[in-house]
This record gives sequence, C-alpha cells and structure tokens, in this order.
Amino acid sequence: MSRKGAEFGGLSVALTTPFKNGTLDREKLREQVEFQVEAGTTCVCPVGTTGESPTLTHEEHEEVISEVVQAAAGRIKVMAGTGSNSTAEALRLTRWAAKAGADAALMVAPYYNKPTQEGFYQHFKAVAEDVGIPICVYNIPGRTGQRIEAETIARLADLDNIALVKEATGQ
Repeated sequence: MSRKGAEFGGLSVALTTPFKNGTLDREKLREQVEFQVEAGTTCVCPVGTTGESPTLTHEEHEEVISEVVQAAAGRIKVMAGTGSNSTAEALRLTRWAAKAGADAALMVAPYYNKPTQEGFYQHFKAVAEDVGIPICVYNIPGRTGQRIEAETIARLADLDNIALVKEATGQ
C-alpha cells in the first residue's frame, strides 16, 4: 500500500513572484524554476505565502501558475497555491490549476473570517471532492489568525484527495 502524497517526497521550494515595472517578470520566474530543477529540488510551489498570493490579481495568479507549469515541463512537480477565503474562489483557482497542469494544490486555511473547525473541514472537503489533483492543507495560524486543530487534520486526511499537510504553526 502506498502512502498518500508519497510522490511529493523530497524537497519542495516556495517560489517568489518576480515583478519588473509592475508586471510579472516571466524570465526571472522561469530562471527560478530552472535553478530548482538543476539543484535537484523535487517540487516547486508558486503563488503561496512566499509568492505573495494575496497581493496578486486573479489574472496574475493564473499567469504565474501557467508560466511555472510550462517552465517545469514535467521535470519537477508543481504544487500551485490555490487557497482563498472564499470556497467558491478556492474551487475556481484549484480547477484552473489542475487544468493548467499543476500536480497538486497548496491551499491555505481561510483567513480573516475565522471559521470554526467544522468550517475548515467543509471548506477543504468541498474542494477535495471536486478536483482531481492532490491537495496540501496549509496550516499557518500566524498568517491566518486561526489554527486547524489536529482532530480536523485527521478528519481531512480521511478524504481521498487530501494528500499532504504543510504545518507552519511553529510548535
């Protein structure tokens, strides 16, 4: 029996989102991907916290994912940041990332509105049951203001498409 998410074993690196004169610097973004491929990294994560996803427009978000998938060209896995406060927006972004060729989705916990543990569960469940790529639940209470508790993570792990957890609680 194989472990869920085992294909993402190794080193995953969060990418920055480079801009030049107010627009995405595609060349620098591709250089980042190439550097990670040459370094032996197994997975890159565009448009996560390091990629400043909350500051990007929807178009920029999609453009970054598309550019990284193209630059990776199957040589390295791509786990695209697709989290949102809005379940509908998280669904839209995750569907888009899957269609663009991302290997997985990194979904930050909804922030600002402080969902209950059941709210977290229902949010991630809605996306997991809808898309065909693995999902990594990103628990980062220092940025979101809320912690996804271990019991909720355990429930989420029972869902077929929840394959990984990025635990950034600092504990």
